[in-house]
Amino acid sequence: MADEFTLKGQRALVTGADTGIGAGIAAALAAAGAAVVVISLDSDEKAARVTSAIERDGGRALAYRADITREDQVEAMFTHMR
Repeated sequence: MADEFTLKGQRALVTGADTGIGAGIAAALAAAGAAVVVISLDSDEKAARVTSAIERDGGRALAYRADITREDQVEAMFTHMR
């Protein structure tokens, strides 16, 4: 019997997670037990919708808006999450 895939106790940061494939990946990681940070480049509203859907399904998620090409925004994101 194969072991069930689990990410329980892990954290996942998913960029572009406010729509499409990124949102699907965020949901799948949360379903596997990871606490997910839904990172959006420009839409707090879309990221909040994805986060709400993950939480409705019993997962843990946080919406965060950042441009990961900007070092200052990445540093601020990690400071905020501590």
